[in-house]
Amino acid sequence: METGALFMVVPAVLAMSLVLTDVSMADAPVVQINSKFQPDPLVVNGKSGGKVKSDCGNIAASPNQILQVKDSLPYLRLTVESSGKPTLLIDGPGGRFCVLADSYSGGKPEISGYWQAGRYSLYVGELSQQESTYTLSISLQKK
Repeated sequence: METGALFMVVPAVLAMSLVLTDVSMADAPVVQINSKFQPDPLVVNGKSGGKVKSDCGNIAASPNQILQVKDSLPYLRLTVESSGKPTLLIDGPGGRFCVLADSYSGGKPEISGYWQAGRYSLYVGELSQQESTYTLSISLQKK
């Protein structure tokens, strides 16, 4: 391959990888959340885990779910249930957080509290090498 041809191929491959990355991000279902969403709890199902090793277990290359919080909420709770060992990685306006199961949450990854308006990418990870089906519960109600 000539040097000039190589300089044309590399930008084309880079551009295609960026386009494909944007497409995979667009494939994640987007849930609009406001202070009156229904039903409450909103339940979403999917498959946990993936091939990307992270500090929050094995995750998929793109988010499992995207939450678009329309207005800041004084309280929102996310809970993940699975037959495996799920984790929840949240990447949003306030930073990146890893939620692991603990005894307080009954062995399920759970996070609750104030959520500022913005877009949140949710990755349901897996501490084991397995992939499992999961249920993500989104609620405005306190336990």
